Amino acid sequence: MLRKSLLPLLALALPAFAYEPITLPVIPSDPAIEKKVSETLSRMTLDEKIGQMTQIQLDILGENGPDGFRLVQAKLDTIFGVYKVGSILNAPYSYCLDAEAWNVVIPQIQEASMKYMGIPCIYGLDQNHGTTYTNGGTLFPQNLNVAASFNTEIARRAAEITAYETRASDCPWTFSPTLDLARDPRWPRFWENYGEDPLVNALMGAAAVRGFQGDDPNHIDGNHIAVSVKHFMGYGVPFSGKDRTPAHISPSDLREKHFAPYLEAIKNGALTVMVNSSSINGTPVHADWTLLTKWLKNDLQWDGLIVTDWADINNLYTREKVARDKKDAIRIAINAGIDMAMEPYKVDYCTILRELVEEGSVSMERINDAAARALRLKYRLGLFDHPNTTLKEHPDHASKKFRKEALESAVETMVLLKNEDNLLPLSQGTRLLVTGPTANSMRSLNGGWSYTWQGHLTDSYAKDYNTILEALSATFGATNVSYVPTVSFNNEGHYEDETVSDFAPALKAAEKADVIVACIGENSYCETPGNLTDLHLSANQRDMVKALAKTGKPILLVINEGRPRILADIEPLAQAVVNVIIPGNFGGDALALLLSGKRNFSAKLPFTYPREINSLVTYDYKVSEEVGKMEGVYDYDARVNVQWPFGYGKSYTTFSYSNLHVDKHQFGPSDMLTVTVDITNTGSVDGKEAVLLYSSDHVASVVPDNKRLRAFDKLALMPGETRAVRFTIPASDLAFVNAQGQWALEAGDFTLSVGPLSATVSCTESYTWTTPNI
Repeated sequence: MLRKSLLPLLALALPAFAYEPITLPVIPSDPAIEKKVSETLSRMTLDEKIGQMTQIQLDILGENGPDGFRLVQAKLDTIFGVYKVGSILNAPYSYCLDAEAWNVVIPQIQEASMKYMGIPCIYGLDQNHGTTYTNGGTLFPQNLNVAASFNTEIARRAAEITAYETRASDCPWTFSPTLDLARDPRWPRFWENYGEDPLVNALMGAAAVRGFQGDDPNHIDGNHIAVSVKHFMGYGVPFSGKDRTPAHISPSDLREKHFAPYLEAIKNGALTVMVNSSSINGTPVHADWTLLTKWLKNDLQWDGLIVTDWADINNLYTREKVARDKKDAIRIAINAGIDMAMEPYKVDYCTILRELVEEGSVSMERINDAAARALRLKYRLGLFDHPNTTLKEHPDHASKKFRKEALESAVETMVLLKNEDNLLPLSQGTRLLVTGPTANSMRSLNGGWSYTWQGHLTDSYAKDYNTILEALSATFGATNVSYVPTVSFNNEGHYEDETVSDFAPALKAAEKADVIVACIGENSYCETPGNLTDLHLSANQRDMVKALAKTGKPILLVINEGRPRILADIEPLAQAVVNVIIPGNFGGDALALLLSGKRNFSAKLPFTYPREINSLVTYDYKVSEEVGKMEGVYDYDARVNVQWPFGYGKSYTTFSYSNLHVDKHQFGPSDMLTVTVDITNTGSVDGKEAVLLYSSDHVASVVPDNKRLRAFDKLALMPGETRAVRFTIPASDLAFVNAQGQWALEAGDFTLSVGPLSATVSCTESYTWTTPNI
């Protein structure tokens, strides 16, 4: 049973989170670093400057030998001696290496870079939920899980540990965190983000930036790494739902929602930004001067570096058709504000860019600016003085204490969605039938970006960790757990490929079981290979649940998926539903702790779970999206109908909300609003509650959102304990971007709500800001 004492928290009492005011420049300049950048730049040739603007993948520098990947000296001499390339990325053939192997490969690269230029190389890896590309490192829950915790300390600590272990691999730069907003569940990168809400993405992203980089972006030590927040921006709402396809976003949503997480990350010191591969409203982001140069660099006085995604400059002519050829594409992208081109396969970019400079199509001012940004990044990382960091300097790499934190994180990120008749927690001695394709899969628990790009070899790499089946067997006793796969993933094929066996053995085994644990969901996938054509959970898996339901035994659905697959026809057949999302290597152990009652659920959905394919909405939908009757005519039938709403999640205990108080019932544009509310644990076991503060604008000059999350907090409470939560938000948080593209706060009434409680407050004065950001 749950302990009556307070469960350990990564953060026992969190502050109320809201946006902080902007101070320009967003990253204060360091005169000593600027002097070094200027002096180094003055000694460089044009070829060396262009080289600093170039990034290629590791495969170009080596080959596979009898003992695995190895660098080839002649290739190093060409890449660094002739083309002066400034950055390398990726794992060999997208397969992870041990830290010991990285400690061989990257120092050889640095040696060649220093030999030919006297300038260190900057190496980058997609360490997206832990040390993705370091075998043996610590893998945490994916970002969507972290968002479900509503605990930013988990985001910060996961990033901090990842940075430490990445430095053990001698890598100083990661392409993370991902802040695109997961607002279309059809999109295959849904799970890489912190859910659908701008505030959650902003504050989780900011916490991750500080975890990765530390608190001083000008002086990053040997335990931290630079970030590249991605993919700037609007990537998560492709009109087709398919990866890397165009988005159509209103100007107000672009500024107010999609830009918000990147703005907050940059305010917290993010040193680099990676660009959205596709287009917004017809303009490829890699070609958009307004977004790249004006919004990021000029408006924020930000001196960081903008890097492309994989070969994306080429897409300006091969796919987007806004350029005639590669040369034209490079001209457009560099002049738009791209500082470093991820040109993974070829170095002809260097030659072509030189031609553009010599012809006057790209100015030396633009080249000097981009090269200076690359140099500044390297100086901030201390690479000129210490090009390498070693495994020996990081003795806690892959330590038990890091793994324990990954387990704690997984526990706090699983969502209890249904628990009829208190089926959960399960008592010891309960006989379980475990079935379904995710029951015995480490691949499903980790998802993409796990050891390999698609995560397709995770079962081999992570064989020492427990699957759901293994963890349940260890917790409830092997003699009490029977396993019949029924539906399995075909790991040799496409991620959605399944094989189905006869249901009869599972139905027979159910006769001896007290509870059926049906583990459903998705196999691992990443990026475009994860596209789908039907958001419904597979017919095979739904048929499996329907057949099992006929036995009359209670069914626990364990959902293990990277995006919400529609399952409205089988949800009523289950007495309990748990969504583990993609919890990482310790997901099986965390689930067993929760199901056994040794730990309590506290996560809430950071996205809206759809019920119908034609009702894909987010919680902040426009109020006119939900329309009932047109007077005297007919029923519009435009109603929001979801499976589970944003912010939904159950617990083994209960919480009551009381004494909601707002310090000002009338306020002006410059005021601060303080909201307090008491939370009481009214149940019999200890628990944690995420407290969410929303606002709703009653009337506005543009159609208002249904509601918006304005702050959140999380606290731990023992049975009978009451604690007050205090939120302080500036009145400007209630502003919106109007039809003229300006931030505006309009006089009128707002509802502030927390849990079941609400209060009405009134703005007494309209105000419009002249600055692009507030």
